Amino acid sequence: MQGSGERPHFAARELEYALPEELIAQHPATERSASRLLVVKRADGSLADESIEDLPRHLRAGDALVLNDTRVLPAKFELERSTGGHIEGLFLQTDADGRWQVLLRGAQRLREGERLGFAGAPTRWEVVAERRGERGGWTLRVSGDESAAEILGVVGRMPLPPYIKRNRSHDAEDVADMARYQTVYAERDGAVAAPTAGLHFTPELLQRVEAAGVRIVRVTLHVGYGTFAPLEVEDLADHVMHREYAEMSAEAAADLTAIRAAGGRILAVGTTSARVLESAWHATRWRGAYAGETDLFCYPPYAFGGVDVLLTNFHLPRSTLLALVMAFAGQELIRRAYAHAIDGRYRFFSYGDAMLIV
Repeated sequence: MQGSGERPHFAARELEYALPEELIAQHPATERSASRLLVVKRADGSLADESIEDLPRHLRAGDALVLNDTRVLPAKFELERSTGGHIEGLFLQTDADGRWQVLLRGAQRLREGERLGFAGAPTRWEVVAERRGERGGWTLRVSGDESAAEILGVVGRMPLPPYIKRNRSHDAEDVADMARYQTVYAERDGAVAAPTAGLHFTPELLQRVEAAGVRIVRVTLHVGYGTFAPLEVEDLADHVMHREYAEMSAEAAADLTAIRAAGGRILAVGTTSARVLESAWHATRWRGAYAGETDLFCYPPYAFGGVDVLLTNFHLPRSTLLALVMAFAGQELIRRAYAHAIDGRYRFFSYGDAMLIV
């Protein structure tokens, strides 16, 4: 397990590749299931250009499709100072006392103890900047009895990753992102980034998967902003992995155990589902429920115990997500797959196309 103890060495430069900027998807496909799908076979190294709609034919009766049911909070907000100045914020989580842990941009002159309001709702809630942290981190105290999710539902915007550019005055884009930067099966509030492989699914596609005799199993991992953090070390053994809350119910664990025992395969939809499966596998071997914060870091030569097939998007260079994919499929095969995707003008990153590794 690479979440703790002595870890193997792996050079971050192995995760680098050149991507033309125009291949970074700025908007989702017209329809969720209209995205392209690159099918990568580990057995023979073959690559095939298909569509997300073709996914069910790569599944077998008795397999499991594992979805991450986290729900993305509209975690971006704007604070207004008494001077009229504005500060951009990103909600991360609440602490045990209900205070908000956030990242603020443009807060160099903000003082501890200063009182602010949310832009657009300056008098409804009072915000006190209690404590400055590191790298833009702040602790905020927000008045009122509402939960952070309820307040953000009024004042927040979708926390799109920084490589997706938006005009802040374009309300139509905001409305579209509120729907499309969220899976159709999202249920549990807590993420500040979407489990993007799941964005391709429609209710109709999920029905086709079930009709093929595949069991749909839900787990939870509340994706944190650390998922976008670039690797700043040269040796991945030195990287401190961000922690994210993960959960697998006893029922899900029993289902997966039975599916494996009957010869079925476990298909993880996204790296987040894969991290839950692996974290629970190491902790319990799926003998019961699992819940807690995980800092599991899967990178070569990590050996997977809980994932047989992986559906995933195309990830940023020097990212922990690309490291996980390389650990699953092998460095050379993934390099070749990414080169093929670039040559074939696939769309990359959160709103981009997908890859199925079987």
